[in-house]
Amino acid sequence: MTQIMDNQTAEPVEVPLNIAVLTVSDTRTPETDKSGDTLVKCLEEAGHKLGDRAIVPDDIYKLRATLSNWIADEKIHCIISTGGTGFSGRDSTPEAVTPLLDKVIDGFGEIFRMVSYDEIKTSTIQSRAIGGLANSTLVFCLPGSTGACRTGWYKVIQDQLDSRHRPCNYVALLTKGNAQHV
Repeated sequence: MTQIMDNQTAEPVEVPLNIAVLTVSDTRTPETDKSGDTLVKCLEEAGHKLGDRAIVPDDIYKLRATLSNWIADEKIHCIISTGGTGFSGRDSTPEAVTPLLDKVIDGFGEIFRMVSYDEIKTSTIQSRAIGGLANSTLVFCLPGSTGACRTGWYKVIQDQLDSRHRPCNYVALLTKGNAQHV
């Protein structure tokens, strides 16, 4: 059984997905990447597989290069990034990701900010969390704090990556035609 944030338990997913984790930071290293570690722990505890992981500086073109490689990789079903979604001078994750998306999931950012309000009140308006679909790969972009990563995973992303979640989830869309890679 997996222990989750709200002290509830959940069985591992029936259809494990390959999820890539991207940390957007000019300063973090593999040893100091707590947000990336949090996402890896969350996805693995849910029963998913870490497909790849990278730390990339907050540079639009370096971000696009890494994301584009993962989006083109049939074995990667989902990408979750952490960092670069704020308003400081170098925060550029939404600008890097948006042109790569075939479809934007408007509700992802809306719901993320709604559930974040309970934790950080109006500071949530400074989050430019976004989600979308690119080449049948889900992309979710979260703020860089470990708290935001836990909130994003447990209160939004986890259910959408579980084939048992009703009335709908993204699993069939991500694995259709790619069952051999799951």
